Amino acid sequence: MEKSIFTRIMDGEIPARIEYEDELVIVIHDIAPKAPTHLLIIPRKPIPTLMDVSEEDLPLIGHIHKVAQLLAKKLEVKGFRLINNCGKEGGQEVFHIHYHFLAGF
Repeated sequence: MEKSIFTRIMDGEIPARIEYEDELVIVIHDIAPKAPTHLLIIPRKPIPTLMDVSEEDLPLIGHIHKVAQLLAKKLEVKGFRLINNCGKEGGQEVFHIHYHFLAGF
């Protein structure tokens, strides 16, 4: 299986502006922002789509939401959108699950 662009970023093969990282996720700035603040919260585990999340992945999904809270506090945003595109028909372009954190509208 070919590595996704996100795995290549995590492996240091492609540069990215990192906002936050821990043992479970990495948060990078989107290269084509759709809002004044547009970050991508990406789990280190390569799960293709939301439909591929298993029972064992549920703590990881919860962690992603906690990271969104942490980002909102760190960046002092009063509100934000957390978006996951699922599948080609849902607008997903990179098949490594990730969440768009958009703020500053």
